[in-house]
Amino acid sequence: MDLAQFDYDLPPSAIAQEPVTPRDASRLLVLDRARGAWDDRRFAELPELLRAGDCLVVNESRVIPARLLGAREDDGRPVELLLVREIAPARWEALARPSRRCRRGARITLGGGAACATVMAEGEHGLRVVAFEAHRDVRELLARHGLPPLPPYIARHAAPTPEDRERYQTVYARADGSVAAPTAGLHFTTELLAAIRARGATVHALTLHVGPGTFRPVTSATVEAHRMDGEAVEIPPTTAAAVNAARGAGRRVIAVGTTTTRALEWASATGQVVSGAGCADLFIHPPYAFRAVDALVTNFHLPRSTLLMLVSALAGRELVLAAYRHAVAAGYRFYSYGDAMLIV
Repeated sequence: MDLAQFDYDLPPSAIAQEPVTPRDASRLLVLDRARGAWDDRRFAELPELLRAGDCLVVNESRVIPARLLGAREDDGRPVELLLVREIAPARWEALARPSRRCRRGARITLGGGAACATVMAEGEHGLRVVAFEAHRDVRELLARHGLPPLPPYIARHAAPTPEDRERYQTVYARADGSVAAPTAGLHFTTELLAAIRARGATVHALTLHVGPGTFRPVTSATVEAHRMDGEAVEIPPTTAAAVNAARGAGRRVIAVGTTTTRALEWASATGQVVSGAGCADLFIHPPYAFRAVDALVTNFHLPRSTLLMLVSALAGRELVLAAYRHAVAAGYRFYSYGDAMLIV
């Protein structure tokens, strides 16, 4: 498949720069695969759209304040590190920006001089291995000086507000590890979750720590040639059992977010969701036969992105792009802080 098959026109004014208040005040485009049509709703109406026995699964990964601003020690030129993964005590994989200023051996002061890191190795896509002073508690450094890793299409990317620390995080986030929010979950409130349970649906959790590979552009000549980076995932036994029981009884499994979808589909290679931990590198694109997920709550995704390809695999590329064209014309807000879609 050619990348151009997953393109669409989006005016910059449609990209949400701020979250709505309250969280569930966002709009909800309900896309019905059977009817090949959609309805305009509000996210607060989600409980009304669910059935008793529906099994919702959420990703409870917590976003870490992974962005550190700094400067090269030798010439003071500004650099930024996005810490991606701890690989050893005081040693992390990080995305460096601009990468040309962070060659191997470069020393970078961070947090206004609170810490110093040395670039130990260089990788692709701006990825670096950086070593902090042996005594340095890097997580404490992030807590004091790290910034929320807002995506670059938010124009105030360089200056997140205090509100972003709370709003770029789901209300059910538990396990630290993501460098980007599982954004479909940003619309949920504790009251909305209570209403969903009162409706007779169940809510279960898993963890998939979102890494930068989820958002890396597809640069291969064809869609099929693209390879996804692995991301740490953990499926609790209770969640696996709930999903398998729902599927066996013909009840719907509704994934909240593409990250939850990939985790469940990765864990169901045998036809049943298997609990445990691992590294999910499944790339879902058309055509794909879903084994675990029946319906999906998701945001609107970038053109040519692997996330748009996953959504197209579930609902059909032409129907999804037609719904996107409607969303643009109807003034929906796009991307991380934007509105949502429910695919049934």
